[in-house]
Amino acid sequence: MTPKNSLAAILLATTVCFTGCATRPAPTTVSSVDLQKYSGKWYEVARKPNWFQRQCASGTTAEYTPLPDGKIRVVNSCLGKDGTPSSITGKATAVPGSNNAKLKVSFFGPFAGDYWVLGLDEKNYQWALVGHPSRKFLWILSRKPSLNPTEYEALVGLAVSQGYDPNDIVPSKP
Repeated sequence: MTPKNSLAAILLATTVCFTGCATRPAPTTVSSVDLQKYSGKWYEVARKPNWFQRQCASGTTAEYTPLPDGKIRVVNSCLGKDGTPSSITGKATAVPGSNNAKLKVSFFGPFAGDYWVLGLDEKNYQWALVGHPSRKFLWILSRKPSLNPTEYEALVGLAVSQGYDPNDIVPSKP
């Protein structure tokens, strides 16, 4: 390969990577979330499996409680494979300028993860689609332990429209 051809090959590879390797835009959140209405108990109906919930076999819930300082108390609970209950408590803080649609959630000191509300039953707050800007995490939540099939499929469709792979979404066991 001549130096001229080598340079052309490097430029072509670089161009392909910059156009083909470009990161996708982050998912879109809902316009706003009323944290008082969002408060309370939510049941996990489905999720994209992740390492920090590997011990959860069924009965996964999240409970959100507003605190006097404006933060939100978060209690995530589930049952292990042997039926043993497990829970973890943390705090969430709304990201300024997000109208509460983006939260930072911390369970371990100063380390906080992104919690973005991507879909929400804005009238009654009966279901929510929650994800992460990287699309590494996703949850379908409901005020009841299950959703009717039409609602469930609509939420999976919403997740797909936000760039999630439908094959990564696994129904949770009540």
